[in-house]
Amino acid sequence: MSTENTETVISINHVSKVYKLFEKPMDRLKESLSLTHKNYHTDHFALEDISLEVHKGECVGIIGTNGSGKSTLLKLLMRFWDVQDGSVSVDGTDVRKIPTKHLRDMESYVTQETHLFHDSIANNIAIAKPGASREEIMEAAKKASIHDFIMTLPKGYDTEVGELGDTLSGGEKQRIGIARAFLHECPLILLDEPTSNLDSLNEGIILKSLKESAKKKTVVLVSHRVSTMNVADVVYEMENGRIS
Repeated sequence: MSTENTETVISINHVSKVYKLFEKPMDRLKESLSLTHKNYHTDHFALEDISLEVHKGECVGIIGTNGSGKSTLLKLLMRFWDVQDGSVSVDGTDVRKIPTKHLRDMESYVTQETHLFHDSIANNIAIAKPGASREEIMEAAKKASIHDFIMTLPKGYDTEVGELGDTLSGGEKQRIGIARAFLHECPLILLDEPTSNLDSLNEGIILKSLKESAKKKTVVLVSHRVSTMNVADVVYEMENGRIS
């Protein structure tokens, strides 16, 4: 993986072909995801001299303390923000050239806080894939180590959560968020502190599922926990907006 700070140059012809490629949602990552960035500044975060390549089928870990820029990096990959100098690309295509809907179709993003709706647990998981069967929902929940807990509830998957999930613990809500990522059939999974509220047992089950998923998907895993990095194929350390 290159750590040189090089620019990605895309020709007009290349871009036009890519638009044709993305007329339909992508069902897989063909080659790689890359981020090349000299400087990125907001009121609260800064990234400097960042270069990173993630290849198809890899599980890449990014570890660092709070405020080191890890979450900012994922937000750039999701294009919540645009880079000010440099590029973020998927298969050589700048994300600014990919329609937002198709970019969302090809990425699952699990944040540190999971937002739930006043609805059943099944429907809260199924947000990731409208029309998903109960079997698909249950399989995703098993991978997220939340199925056994759900089955102890009086109405199981039909149990309604409180407004904004107030009836669930932080760890339970986090596992529902991870279940959404497993249910969403996409080639890229971006995880921001996915096990921060979990005990070691549930963390182990989820990390095992992630490792198995990485055989067919590409995973970028951000955490301050050393134990979470055990499933990563390669680990980068982030400090003060820089990757080492």
